[in-house]
Amino acid sequence: MELISRVAPFAASLLLASTAVMSTAVQAVEHDLNKMKKVLESNADMGLAVYSDTLNTAKQLRKAIAELRAQPNQANLMAARKAWLVAREPYGQSEAFRFRLSPIDSSNYKDEDGLEGDINAWPLGEALIDYVVVGNDFGNDQLGVSAHQTPVNGGKAITVDSLQANIINTPSIEITPALIANTATAEDEHDVLAGYHAIEFMLWGQDLNNSGSADTQGKRQQAVKTWQSINATGGQRPLTDFISKQENDAADRRLTFLEVVTDKLVADLQTVVDGWKQGVQGNYRDKFTTVNSIDEAKQKFAEILTGIGTLAEGELAGERMQIALSADSQEDEQSCFSDNTHRDIWLDVQGIVNIYYGDYRGYDANLDGKPDSGNSLKGYGIDDYLTDIGERQLGKDVEAKLALIQNGANKIDAMARQGTPVDVMIMDPGSDAAKPMRDTIVALNKQSASIAKLAKAIDIQH
Repeated sequence: MELISRVAPFAASLLLASTAVMSTAVQAVEHDLNKMKKVLESNADMGLAVYSDTLNTAKQLRKAIAELRAQPNQANLMAARKAWLVAREPYGQSEAFRFRLSPIDSSNYKDEDGLEGDINAWPLGEALIDYVVVGNDFGNDQLGVSAHQTPVNGGKAITVDSLQANIINTPSIEITPALIANTATAEDEHDVLAGYHAIEFMLWGQDLNNSGSADTQGKRQQAVKTWQSINATGGQRPLTDFISKQENDAADRRLTFLEVVTDKLVADLQTVVDGWKQGVQGNYRDKFTTVNSIDEAKQKFAEILTGIGTLAEGELAGERMQIALSADSQEDEQSCFSDNTHRDIWLDVQGIVNIYYGDYRGYDANLDGKPDSGNSLKGYGIDDYLTDIGERQLGKDVEAKLALIQNGANKIDAMARQGTPVDVMIMDPGSDAAKPMRDTIVALNKQSASIAKLAKAIDIQH
């Protein structure tokens, strides 16, 4: 359902571009099957590289959580938070491989039944997991868990009148892989229990203002903290939340929840990685790279272009930026607990750039904005292919639009690093602070349209 809704806008623009190209006299492009195969092989190499980095950083996150369990002190809590932030760096870039029935979105590469929702779903059902504070920025309209498959509150809705009903505060509920798997995601998107953002909530807690209130809508700059921490503007869950005094108390259960959810995250990512590996039975890589004709290769090119076009327009510009900006909704900000949304945006943009140019520079383990770790790859991209078949000019508009979205993402990232996180940027959609968000949304839509036009210009149809 999610995959269809995101792909539809790009598919429509692809159709419009097709009509425009068909209405004008365009010289046919002479494709080269061997060079098309080279693009596919390089793309698959990048898929394995970025997902392998994603898996490895998730394992490091699991290790950090184990150390927090063994010694619940402030240093280990901060280390676990840093490990989560680092784990997001390769994952964000991997999202450019979505929306094409690859291993993240499909188990059999035909149906939309993949693990993406278990891995990265949001908004989170935090009120179903642990205690929350309500206010004008987080009320019934935001926490209203109306459909869940847990014993919490007798399976009934969670509202402001039943906030004590949650998994952590109900000792009789055993926190197991089955519990998490059974309610990983939901149609109402309020009982998500699994994935990165469940871990994020448990490590940071809600992003409240300095007085501990959730009355921050329209004045969220009050939530900007002044003391030094990895993400000083995010949630400030206290260390005492993890210091257990007896078995199965709330602190013990929080650590158990972290362990179970992180174990599932690692297992899910391993499944995705296996789909990109040669030699694994039924792997996606072989299906994707095995083409016997130019027409078959064109279909694979269409999948690549649809993936990055859909991420740009339907997902990033629409779901992840426009909704939060239009509604001044912190809950609709992707990484709302850690205030890491600026990196979510930047990394998605970088992933799109990676796909087009065929290069992956690894990930940022130092959190200074520069890639310094992982499986860097200098590959053969779409730009290289266009050059080799004598059609580089056809990619110039795409490349100009890529530069625009990079410029916008860089501005958002810089503002957040200087103390204006995304939840502050979105308080007034027409303000100067929101301009980088507005400009980047527009640029992403233009970039998606330019990809659709390129696809038609080189006779790639989905």
